[in-house]
This record gives sequence, C-alpha cells and structure tokens, in this order.
Amino acid sequence: MSAPRLHAGAACDSLRMPLDLEPVSAADVVEGSPRAGHVDLDATELRCIGVWEMTPGTARDVESSEVFVVLSGEATVEFDDPHQPAIELRAGSLVRLRAGMRTIWTVRETLRKVYIAP
Repeated sequence: MSAPRLHAGAACDSLRMPLDLEPVSAADVVEGSPRAGHVDLDATELRCIGVWEMTPGTARDVESSEVFVVLSGEATVEFDDPHQPAIELRAGSLVRLRAGMRTIWTVRETLRKVYIAP
C-alpha cells in the first residue's frame, strides 16, 4: 500500500485509514497472535508523524522516543523499570515514551494511535 501524505492544508481519516498489519515477531509475542502495522504520514529530518495499530495480544517492545494519542482501543503498557507504574490506554490517552524504555503491551481491544517521533 502506498503511504498517504499529509500535506499542509490537507486532512486524512486516521481512524479509518487502512493499514497493512503483519504478525508481531514471534520473539516479541508474550501471548496471543497480535498483528501490527503503521504508516508514516509525514516525515522530515526532525520528526515523523504516523498512525500505528496493534490487534489483541501481548508483546514486548523497546521504545523509540515518541508522543502519541490513542484514537481507539484499550491496552495496558507495563515497564521493566519498577519505578514506572503501568499505564492504561483508551481513546484520548496522551503518552510520552523515551527511547530505550522496555515495555510489555497487552492489547485487549485493537489499539490505534497517532504518533509523533523525532
């Protein structure tokens, strides 16, 4: 699928845009058979804006620096850092992650987010 571009003065339906979902790497899956995918809508040398989705299941990840807002779905993100409490995600959640954070995502209802990453 060719990635849509988000030009100045343009709009897109980030909640309904089709994404190519692929199985999460078996090495990262903790439970279930989650699938994930993303599309970058706009990128410069300073930042990238895109849409990401993951279907129900549990998977490990090592994060990149990003800020995101959840459009739909429900999930819990747990952190390897014992001083960082788990966060509950639902539509409207606004989150900032730091590069290198080790996480476990438990998606209960397909999660879709818009992200901005450097």
